[in-house]
Amino acid sequence: MKRFRRHGQESHRDKLKQELYQFNKTVEHGFPHQPSALGYSPSLQLLAIGTRSGAIKLYGAPGVEFMGLHEENAAVTRVFFLPNQFCVVCFVTNTGGIMHLKIQLNWITVFLYLVSTATCSVSCFVLPRAPEGRRNLESVEDLQENPLNPRQVLVGYGRGLMVLWDLDVNVPVLLLRQLESVWWMPDGEHILSSHSDGSYCRWMEVPYGNFPCKAITKIIQLFCRSVLPPFLIFSGGMPRASYGDRHCISVISGKTHVALDFTSRIIDFFVIGEGERQKGNPSALVVLVEEELVVVDLQTEGWPIIQTPYLVPLHSSAITCSHHVSGIPLKLWERLQTAGKLQKTHYSSKPWPLIGGKNLSPDPPQRDLLLTGHEDGTVRFWDASGVCLYPMYKLSTASVFQTDADLNDNMNQGLEGEWPPFRKVGCFDPYSDDPRLGIQKIHLCKYSGYLAVAGTAGQILVLELNDESLEQSVEGTLVDLLQGQEGFRWKGHARLEEREESVNFPPGFQPFALIQCQPPAVVTALTLHSEWKLVAFGTSHGFGLFDYQQKNTVLVRCTLNPSDQLAMEGPLSRVKSIKKSLRQSFRRIRRSRVSMRTHHFLSPQLQEINARMEAEALQEMELAPVQRKIEARSSDDSFTGLVRALYFADSFLSDSTHNTPSLWAGTNGGSIFAYTLRLPPTERRAEEPVTAHPAKEIQLMHRAPVVGLLILDGRGAPLPEPLEVAHDLARSPDMQGSHHLLVVSEEQFKVFTLPKVSSKMKLKLTAVEGSRVRRVSVAWFASSRTEEYGENGLVVLTNLGDLHVLSLPHIKMQVHYPCIRREDISGIASCVFTKHGQGFYLISPSEFERFSLSARWVVAPKCLVEAPHQASTSSGKHHKSRAQPDGLLSPHSCSH
Repeated sequence: MKRFRRHGQESHRDKLKQELYQFNKTVEHGFPHQPSALGYSPSLQLLAIGTRSGAIKLYGAPGVEFMGLHEENAAVTRVFFLPNQFCVVCFVTNTGGIMHLKIQLNWITVFLYLVSTATCSVSCFVLPRAPEGRRNLESVEDLQENPLNPRQVLVGYGRGLMVLWDLDVNVPVLLLRQLESVWWMPDGEHILSSHSDGSYCRWMEVPYGNFPCKAITKIIQLFCRSVLPPFLIFSGGMPRASYGDRHCISVISGKTHVALDFTSRIIDFFVIGEGERQKGNPSALVVLVEEELVVVDLQTEGWPIIQTPYLVPLHSSAITCSHHVSGIPLKLWERLQTAGKLQKTHYSSKPWPLIGGKNLSPDPPQRDLLLTGHEDGTVRFWDASGVCLYPMYKLSTASVFQTDADLNDNMNQGLEGEWPPFRKVGCFDPYSDDPRLGIQKIHLCKYSGYLAVAGTAGQILVLELNDESLEQSVEGTLVDLLQGQEGFRWKGHARLEEREESVNFPPGFQPFALIQCQPPAVVTALTLHSEWKLVAFGTSHGFGLFDYQQKNTVLVRCTLNPSDQLAMEGPLSRVKSIKKSLRQSFRRIRRSRVSMRTHHFLSPQLQEINARMEAEALQEMELAPVQRKIEARSSDDSFTGLVRALYFADSFLSDSTHNTPSLWAGTNGGSIFAYTLRLPPTERRAEEPVTAHPAKEIQLMHRAPVVGLLILDGRGAPLPEPLEVAHDLARSPDMQGSHHLLVVSEEQFKVFTLPKVSSKMKLKLTAVEGSRVRRVSVAWFASSRTEEYGENGLVVLTNLGDLHVLSLPHIKMQVHYPCIRREDISGIASCVFTKHGQGFYLISPSEFERFSLSARWVVAPKCLVEAPHQASTSSGKHHKSRAQPDGLLSPHSCSH
């Protein structure tokens, strides 16, 4: 029988939902994927980056950023800020004619004009026609206005012809025609050439020797107002045979000559000058390369790099996992900042030169960290409190192991006397010396400063934050997850060998315990309890428990299915064969047909029970029409023993009156294992080891993979984190009422009573289109109307890219939003939730999309950009000075 709510109750709940939940995609963190064009407004001090997908992103001072996207997937090839107008001109490909891109920024509307390079030539954009008598000039390579007379435009063609056009009379003023003579200058570095049209030119010899060199794609020369020598800056020009694969920009000023060597292709560059109008001495060189933005300080000796507060390449080494921690205590935050500053001494002390606009966003309400694990064995700590994702600190784990990794992280070293004078710049380094170093799981306790990281080759490191450098060796403990079972042979990669000699660890997180799983498979689950000094870990073969205070193994449990040989191959060996996948699919079909045939031969008693169960199922389907029957999974499916979830809890396992510490583990085959833990008093911990005893074992009927485990206290609230109550940041759990275990599988949510482990309620998320749970986390949703009210919710991401919020403890659906394209498998796999209803997922290898499900917690750009002062110009034919470009936005505040 259906239940109906009263209209008043339903409307009140709907109103409350509006105060709690609201979905927004707020900001993109990181470096734009596949940049293709660079523009700059000196008067606005705004930077524009165009991409191959048709996106235009504008940046100024930290926190000032805007984004627009062209309707079609058209690559932006050039970007220009127009003088004294609020628009940007963009050249795009694969489109026709001139278009504009409209960006609505609250009260401000910005137009980006897009000009197609496929259909629009110079003859219709600037010049009325090409010079007579000249054919096959190829493409227009460059357009430059006279800085003192904007009515004169210099046009450069692909075959080397340069034409100076006077736009008033619409005729060429200067044509570089036939060569008549040449002359070496006495300095031996320049050549004079004379031409048939009465012109002459001064040429410089090839800067890097007499051998064939690659093209110089862009060159600028800037003079200083002081006695300093001028700056000559150009990209390319390297000797083709020896250094043709280098991506270089050469900077020459007087006797100082440096070839800045980048690790990815150069897109474009420009120079920022001193002063309000930036007409003073060159102060910074801004270079956009394919994988990062690099800013060079041209006023400090040695021309050091200025660290970027945004547009940082998150993928300097490929991201392999993420972990978010909310509400970092001030002491831990300051210690991380101090350790991070010691890693940045090679950067310039000059402030960030792009200061356009004003950041109007209020100060973040709390300090948040986003930790990213990388393929090269590093863990990077990012300040994720506000709009800018700022790098704070980097941890490297490679020094613990014997690898070929370069322990010297200083990229500014070059060979003395080398020519050209190369200097490595930038932090993008896509090559990993050993893929086994890759970080797969991270767990940070913000109260104790303990950190656990786990890698691709079964290695788990436990680290502690230290303010002083320390020289020590890290002794490893080998844990055999197969427990001596015979008949299994590991076919994957070998484990990493730890260094026997002492290693000097700088201030920051320093390892003091190493656990090595055997076989050395990828660590698939990790959790740490800093109050109990325990760390639990799991792989495709089983799970273990380690006491990192006494450095001894407490528990080892093998979960490997004897028929699962694929779990012995490892991630770097051959993946599942198509034949086996098809064979398993046919097995499921045969089993379903057999079960249908045998249904009619059951006893009358069993038929009555089945009929009653089917009636209950039909009632459930009537109440929730989007649910469907869950298909049972085979016990011989691959990786059924893979550990997906680990959870520490202090709850009731043996009886309803005595709570005890416990460890819970869930596998890919729907198995759940619970162990009670006996923790001796602190003063006797050295004499009495921690022990674990089996308490419960649950097998889900349909063998669906267990994605998450959670215990709810007597009030229906999730148990607090370790040390959270001790720091007065959470109230003590209710130990008087009954506790409940919430098991989240890929296909349903099920609540069990404790300690009997009897089923109480369930919700099947599996819809007709095959929705399955991929990520799950608990979040606190505060009311946007009052600070006195909020609710805990279970945030769920499915394989279809949809977000759901379920109420706790009743697991009822509250809201549902589409978020990620179902085809974006990597984006779904990379998603990480925060404790306050926000989340991050990768929209490209170098960018995180930030979203919010909370109506109150929203981190989004809110900024102000004022129009520049209009430069006065005369109305005559010639102008004494050229008006500086205005930029894009009118003097109003706008939020994005």
